[in-house]
Amino acid sequence: MNKIRNCFSILIILFSTLSVNVFSQQSDNLDNWLNTITTSVPFLIISPDAKSGGMGDVGVASSPDAMSMHWNPAKYAFIDNDIGFSVCYTPWLKSLVPDINLSYLSGYKRLDDNQAIGFSLRYFTLGEINFTDANNNPLGSFSPNEFSLDGAYSLKLSPYFSTGVSLRYVYSNLTGGQQVGTLATKPANTVAGDISGYFTKEIRLASQQMNWAIGMNISNIGAKVSYTETIDKDFIPTNLRLGSSLSTELDDYNSLAFEFNINKLLVPTPPIYNDDGDIISGQDPNVSVISGIFQSFSDAPIGDREIRELIYSTGLEYWYDQQFAVRSGFFYEHPTKGDRQFFTLGAGLRYNVFGLDFSYLIPIQGRDEVNAVNPLSNTLRFALTFDFNAIEEIEE
Repeated sequence: MNKIRNCFSILIILFSTLSVNVFSQQSDNLDNWLNTITTSVPFLIISPDAKSGGMGDVGVASSPDAMSMHWNPAKYAFIDNDIGFSVCYTPWLKSLVPDINLSYLSGYKRLDDNQAIGFSLRYFTLGEINFTDANNNPLGSFSPNEFSLDGAYSLKLSPYFSTGVSLRYVYSNLTGGQQVGTLATKPANTVAGDISGYFTKEIRLASQQMNWAIGMNISNIGAKVSYTETIDKDFIPTNLRLGSSLSTELDDYNSLAFEFNINKLLVPTPPIYNDDGDIISGQDPNVSVISGIFQSFSDAPIGDREIRELIYSTGLEYWYDQQFAVRSGFFYEHPTKGDRQFFTLGAGLRYNVFGLDFSYLIPIQGRDEVNAVNPLSNTLRFALTFDFNAIEEIEE
């Protein structure tokens, strides 16, 4: 295996976290040909927390919590407590590689009744990789890793609506500076931002008092990145997430919440090329970040459809006495766009200062996977939350 294959094997593994079928390939039937959208640093859109992970990866319109940074920072303005944080851990792709994992630390601080700030640190490690040259001689080993550091500000503009902005620094070191042919590799880094909104209001539906919420988050709006000094750069996963939720207290001890999300990557769709490398259907993907966002809504080539790029997820959560929760959810991605389809289960426990959540993912076998191992099989997520308001209540 030569150097370039070693260096970018990490990217191939990581892209598999976002789809079972990673690379675009054409079949005789254009209506079913695979055209998966891939980006650099896809770890930015992996669901990091166990609560949302147990509900099919929803969260843009759920009730505010310490993990809102990833899903919708605008929710922080409506959070009840003054300060809190959470620590999450996910062994990732454990069915394929034993030492890939995602760690996530997030928290918030209310400034007053209308303002709040949030932060998060996301760290993704891909285990140890052994590099070799074209003659299979060892060149040393390296542990590829990526991280992002985020800060957010949320402001309540009315009793029902808030907005939020986030700034994110992203660092990705996949090769450890290994030489690729005549090119030296380097870590990729960039700065990105989020724009989000959150609306919540009490309504009455079917003679039941409910809380209705709508959320929107455009995340990872930032410059392209490259792992070499060449002029060719890749998009980061600019992402649009929309959702709505309904929650209600059935009685003094039982409460129920339901949420539905739609997700779409705002990066160009790969076009169809002929043998000479000329585009025969679709649009040129080598455009600016802003042009790519707008182009992503109308650039599907012949045989493809824009609506296939929408990802759907839904989740249900039940609480008993605000101390024990049971969760379930479903996630659907079109077979030609990655074919991630899975059910999720989860549970949560709250006791005084601490909260513990975990989730479990059950994949649905996609096409051509009857005898294959699904990379997402047996995915577990764990989260520990801390509520500092509870400390004050105990002391009183």
